[in-house]
Amino acid sequence: MELTARQRWLTLIVLCVAELLVSIDNTIVNVALPSLSRQLGASTSGLQWIVDAYTLVFAGLLLAAGHAGDRLGRRRVLVVGLVGFGAVSAVAASVDSLGQLVAARAVMGAFAALIFPATLATITNVFTQARERAAAVGIWAGVAGIAVAVGPVSGGYLLEHFTWHSVFWVNVPIAVAAVVATAIWVPESRNPNVGRLDVVGVLGSVAAIVTIVWTVIEGPRHGWTSPAGLTGAVAGVALLAGFIAWESRHPHPVVNVRLFANRRFSAASGSIAIAFFGLFGFIFLVTQFFQAVKGYNTLNAGLRTLPFAIVIGLLSPVAMRLAYRLGSGVVVASGLALMGAGFGLAAMTGRDSAYFGRIIIAMVLMAAGLALISGPATDAIMGALPLHEAGAGSAVNDTTREIGGTLGVAVLGSVLASSYARDVHHALAGAPLPGAARSAVDSSVTAGVDAAAHLPDRASATAVADAVKDSFMSGFHTASWVAAAACLVAAVVVVFVLPARAQQPTPSPAHDDEHPVPETARS
Repeated sequence: MELTARQRWLTLIVLCVAELLVSIDNTIVNVALPSLSRQLGASTSGLQWIVDAYTLVFAGLLLAAGHAGDRLGRRRVLVVGLVGFGAVSAVAASVDSLGQLVAARAVMGAFAALIFPATLATITNVFTQARERAAAVGIWAGVAGIAVAVGPVSGGYLLEHFTWHSVFWVNVPIAVAAVVATAIWVPESRNPNVGRLDVVGVLGSVAAIVTIVWTVIEGPRHGWTSPAGLTGAVAGVALLAGFIAWESRHPHPVVNVRLFANRRFSAASGSIAIAFFGLFGFIFLVTQFFQAVKGYNTLNAGLRTLPFAIVIGLLSPVAMRLAYRLGSGVVVASGLALMGAGFGLAAMTGRDSAYFGRIIIAMVLMAAGLALISGPATDAIMGALPLHEAGAGSAVNDTTREIGGTLGVAVLGSVLASSYARDVHHALAGAPLPGAARSAVDSSVTAGVDAAAHLPDRASATAVADAVKDSFMSGFHTASWVAAAACLVAAVVVVFVLPARAQQPTPSPAHDDEHPVPETARS
């Protein structure tokens, strides 16, 4: 049954609320990292796992979850995801150890994986006219971008008034409301021609992603050339190669790897992955910078990420219109270049840099770049697939986003950790620090600053705090340059790989109405 315009937009609102719920949890804990470091004794590696346990499982299960929606019904899978997400959020709010929190975050990621692809797949089924669908996809992509900043701001507000447990309790009433609204306004849809489940592909995708991310996060602790580091790297590459080989031959794969032969599909997917690689990694860094180095409280640290939400919210609709006029290739490449410039400017930020200067300009550039990338690239990915495969296409889009973000926290966090550990060791090699203080200084910038504040000699305390902050800034700069280089290289590649305008094949009259494709995304 065809939905009225009012019903379609009500459906979009509900789906965006569900999307916002799981997207916020990508970043809401970032502003709580200093508190978690103190209360749970977490090192930089532990903090990375608090963030990445969620995104890692989220990314690893997205492909399987997209297929589950195609098979069982997207609304049904969405409701299961929302119920489970709310329930496990209550569990996460009740734990009192690092291991328990990481485990709870991982299970939350599993339920988030059921929610995210179902939202975009349902949108592409509900909005059947090309331009209306492009507008809906643009709004969906804008909400995902805005969530990057809503997370730290809402987390900062909650931590200013309550304990860190509150960042998980807040999910419960939102999940309940989303379940009720989904039952009322979201229609059911599924793929009527789904094949048998690719169990090997599901397990292979999870194994490859988990192995690669584990190796990157634990690299600084074990050593990049240690047996554990080398074994993890070889195993990750082998699992990824095996997954690709298996999927290329399977009649009903979890992900059709042949789609990546389509230049628009592969370039758009890669652009989203690189954008969120830089952004999630930078959020992980900058929330620690604001609190440990600049000394802002949790609320002020969160509020200082607001430029992301404001700029993305304003530019996301503009980005879709620009893609229609100029072509998605030009818009996406420009977005990557802007993000690269933002990260480069962040790499030149000092300890004493004013917020209303290089810092806010850098964040505005990053946010503007993300807005130009997210909507047009998502439209290109979804437009490369027929309508009945919307769940699989949504899962690919979401997976590239989450894998990019997961690797961003893993890679940039590990660059920071390696640089910090090296520099703080040299800077304080001869300092007469007690054993507990030495261990704290080596573990993370937050623990180091706290340890310095408790030293009895004021001169020594100041010297140690300065060494800790300078060592952090060195790692911050190196990690920002890595993000800048990744975005700028990707921008150059997109210029040559992603066509400025999509080719417009003449569709068969019998199928044109059944599987409408947005004009900017056809290939």
